[in-house]
Amino acid sequence: MTKTTFFNFTLFDGTTDQNQADAWFTVDDASGKLVDRGQGTPAPADANVDLNGQYVMPGFMNVHVYVTADTQALQGKEHSEAEAGVLAFTNLQTLLKSGVTYVRGCGTGYDADVKLKKLQQSGQLPHTPHMLTSGKAFSMTGGHGDSPHGGHAVDSPDEMRKAVRTAFKNGAESIKVMATGGVMTPNDFMEDAQLSVAEMHVAVEEAHHKRRVVAAHAEGNPGIQNALDAGVDSVEHGFYVTEDEAKQMVKQGTYLTPTLIAEWVIPEQGHGVLPDWEVKKAADALDDTYVNMRRAFQLGVKFTCGTDAGTPFNGFDLTPSEFGLLTKLGMTPAQAYQCSTLNSAALMGVDQEYGTLEVGKFADFQVLKADPLADTANVVQTDKQVYLGGHREF
Repeated sequence: MTKTTFFNFTLFDGTTDQNQADAWFTVDDASGKLVDRGQGTPAPADANVDLNGQYVMPGFMNVHVYVTADTQALQGKEHSEAEAGVLAFTNLQTLLKSGVTYVRGCGTGYDADVKLKKLQQSGQLPHTPHMLTSGKAFSMTGGHGDSPHGGHAVDSPDEMRKAVRTAFKNGAESIKVMATGGVMTPNDFMEDAQLSVAEMHVAVEEAHHKRRVVAAHAEGNPGIQNALDAGVDSVEHGFYVTEDEAKQMVKQGTYLTPTLIAEWVIPEQGHGVLPDWEVKKAADALDDTYVNMRRAFQLGVKFTCGTDAGTPFNGFDLTPSEFGLLTKLGMTPAQAYQCSTLNSAALMGVDQEYGTLEVGKFADFQVLKADPLADTANVVQTDKQVYLGGHREF
């Protein structure tokens, strides 16, 4: 068993709000896991890597991405399966280069993430992050996400049960349901309830039988309430979450993925490019979102890190920018990062091996020139070093 020791850096391990100066850790080269760590004189190893006084923190975990999407495509454009696969490979590499070492699909055209993960596991998808797959999302006929290759249209609890079972048979590892309309669909709105409580509850029941999680796209009400009553594991977006709903989330242990960057970027860059109705929907929601999210955070709701990457102008390199927006909710930089290192890992069920830089976990980390705890802007570094299992990828 050969080992590599990384030394001479300041460490934020993702568990606390403090840095550790003059840090080092040792990685088992075969398993890619940390086997020792400390401060001061490093332990002996077969190889040593001097990080020259830089800053080390865990790789980001982004639990809401659409890897087959093209952020510059015209509204409604459908890609072929071959095009979607190429886009996904490129987008996954962009995510990793930005510091994202683990992603959860949240509705993937053609079930491409399921198929790509098989290639990844056989070594045919280099320089890509770990994936928790979802396959196609589940929507009602004519609802948000109902598209020829991007979603399953289900219109009863029985149809949902059959479709979810089939998705798991085909290799999906999580489920995404549509509880409300959304910003990008012209014929519905954020306050439109879509899949029913009964339909979503069946998805939860089937997923939990297999120890899998269910994410609900839920932007307004009554859809957020419906998703909570159905027992979903995470509410995605949740822009209009109420005080009572936040309290219910705390009681149930439901996670909230705010995807602030997706909402922020549309009014910033969409004028004259996107339809006016889409820009207006995003802009109208943003101020309310900050108020509602601050209250939810103060009440103790567990936030995760997700960006909705793949929506208009919402590039796969923007995960680092989400943390600055999270601080607008009253979080410190450390708390913002822990949405990723602690909560996102726990939501995906991989927190025993991923998320933080502790002995026994995988050495997935990024190396930065400036202190991430001093300013979230310091993680938006384009030439950072990124490692998976102690092996440098970028």
